Amino acid sequence: MRLLIIEDEKRLAENIAQALREAGFAVDYAADGITGSHMAVQDIFDAIILDLMLPGKSGKRVLTELRQTKSRTPVLVLTALEGKETIVDLLNSGADDYLAKPFDLGELLARVKALIRRAKGVSSTIIQVADMEIDTVRQTVKRRGQEIDLSPMEYRILQYLSYRPRAIVSKQELLEHLYDFEWEHHSNVIEAHISNLRRKLNLQGTEPLIETLRHRGYRLSEEASS
Repeated sequence: MRLLIIEDEKRLAENIAQALREAGFAVDYAADGITGSHMAVQDIFDAIILDLMLPGKSGKRVLTELRQTKSRTPVLVLTALEGKETIVDLLNSGADDYLAKPFDLGELLARVKALIRRAKGVSSTIIQVADMEIDTVRQTVKRRGQEIDLSPMEYRILQYLSYRPRAIVSKQELLEHLYDFEWEHHSNVIEAHISNLRRKLNLQGTEPLIETLRHRGYRLSEEASS
């Protein structure tokens, strides 16, 4: 999953970005409202963390303009402003959640993960696809009860595909959502990760879960032999 942080406090933004990257997210960063607004409308982020007090363009305006584009990207607002009216105004403007500064990074991570799950139509932290189970909190994968050891990128690819079972996901979509702005530098490694992932998931006596469609992309099957 790829996140955008729009925050002008450099040290805070770096701390948030580090925590998110350690949790397996790709992260991009904008230090002002104008740059952040331009990046936010590109529809390549799975969630946006938005500060309210920004130079150039306020967070409230960034949020309002984003929603005017019909973007459904979940937005978590960081605010130092207090008061019930402020919170109501933010939610009515299209924010999906908020955190008052100062906040706990663990709580921020939990809220971001919950926002992404809801945006993908998943309510539980456990994703079940055919005979495979993905624990998004522990970041573990089991098939028929057998735990499968995946690399961090293999896990991220599988989690992304699991949010879109039976949909064809192109290589470019995977690159855009799993890497930051330098995603083009990684364009030659997706096939290798997919190959390793498919091999690890194919236990003896099971059907392949990941299908490759030539020149179109990859598809995670919801059907498997019992």
